[in-house]
Amino acid sequence: MARRGSETGPVGRAVFVCQTCGYESAKWLGRCPGCGGWNTFVEEPVPAPSRGGGTVGGRAAAAAPPAVATPITEVSLDEAPRVVLGIGEVDRVLGGGLVPGSLVLIGGDPGVGKSTLALGMAQRMAQHGRVLYVSGEESARQTKMRASRLEADSPRLLVLAETDLARIAAQIEETRPALAVIDSIQTMYRPDLPSAPGSVGQIRECTAELLRLAKADGGPSIVIVGHVTKEGAIAGPRVLEHMVDTVLYFEGERHHAYRVLRATKNRFGSTNEIGVFAMSGRGLVPVPDPSALFLAERAADAPGSAVVCALEGTRPLLVEVQALVTRTPFGMPRRTASGVDYNRVLLLLAVLEKRAGLHLGGCDVYASVAGGLRIDEPAADLGIACAVAGSHRDRATAPSTAVVGEVGLGGEIRAVNQIGRRIAEAAKLGFRRVVLPRASLRALEADSDVAVDAVGVDRIGEALEAVLG
Repeated sequence: MARRGSETGPVGRAVFVCQTCGYESAKWLGRCPGCGGWNTFVEEPVPAPSRGGGTVGGRAAAAAPPAVATPITEVSLDEAPRVVLGIGEVDRVLGGGLVPGSLVLIGGDPGVGKSTLALGMAQRMAQHGRVLYVSGEESARQTKMRASRLEADSPRLLVLAETDLARIAAQIEETRPALAVIDSIQTMYRPDLPSAPGSVGQIRECTAELLRLAKADGGPSIVIVGHVTKEGAIAGPRVLEHMVDTVLYFEGERHHAYRVLRATKNRFGSTNEIGVFAMSGRGLVPVPDPSALFLAERAADAPGSAVVCALEGTRPLLVEVQALVTRTPFGMPRRTASGVDYNRVLLLLAVLEKRAGLHLGGCDVYASVAGGLRIDEPAADLGIACAVAGSHRDRATAPSTAVVGEVGLGGEIRAVNQIGRRIAEAAKLGFRRVVLPRASLRALEADSDVAVDAVGVDRIGEALEAVLG
């Protein structure tokens, strides 16, 4: 009989645990009732119940004093200030710096640069205090070789090659670092648990112990590196992401030079900010002006290209949206989207077919964002529609024109937020004309410092005429 939660039993007893969501069953199941995953159950032994108190990190747990409820009006707000690492892109995503005593999880595909980013954060943090870098996948010598390449040599940067969490906790309590980096959480284990490293039980309990260390009085900030599955989720139970304070995903294709750091959870800041890095021979290099980087190789007279004024958090980004429309040789046309939402592209194609008179039913349509970036805000709708229409009509957008706007099902162009920041970014990069919703234009007219020619449109046909002629 399947059940949730965990319980202790006699020695030799075992349960089957889903390695994706942590669902437990007394017998093996082909499909998990909790998350729907197939072939995710692994047999794990159940530890014997402890007598006279449990253990924490292999040590006997002392009786904790009872918690006392406090009126919220009497809670002190005297908090330690954030630590600015000096890596502008990381500080932006974290919300202004690293909060002391926080638990941060960094996830990403293999080879994307998670360990390089964590080592770079450790190097900058060593300027403010002692840092402990724990590697469960490399020896101390191998970590030193990578640190030398990144010029991360500092006497305050301590290296520990260990996977036993009890010994790691003892080193943290002995050295009292300002920052501890765990690379990676899937290699750590608690010796008092019989399951293998990387299992659901080990990841959950190791993270709970690290959380206790971070939240203790004077505890360090802890950065955890986590692997991801082929579906793109962090390997291990979903409770891992609920336990930490901040979840950062490091995105980017292995064959692209650019990496995007995105916050999907942040208890101390916004989850809309992104950081852009370029991978070089000396590690990750922050990109303070990503708009110029993404538009550096844009062809001036190529049909099917449009520049979109997107917004990621508080950062305006100008990106190139490309589309290719061609007659299909098969009975059913093909639609492909890269960097934009696939279902959103299908919706825009239907709007162009119905409201703008473009006959796309017999054409293959390919849409992508140049540079490997992914944009998901509705303000990019008009750029995608203009790129598709330009490729279909074989007309190029003017090189000095940018577009922004949300497209409704009725073909109307809806207003977008923070239009002033988008216009200012376009003007800074030399764009002299911006096609935008008429409702946003009325809000923009109150600002007399507009340095571009703003063209307001109401309908999709009017927008295509303004952009493509």
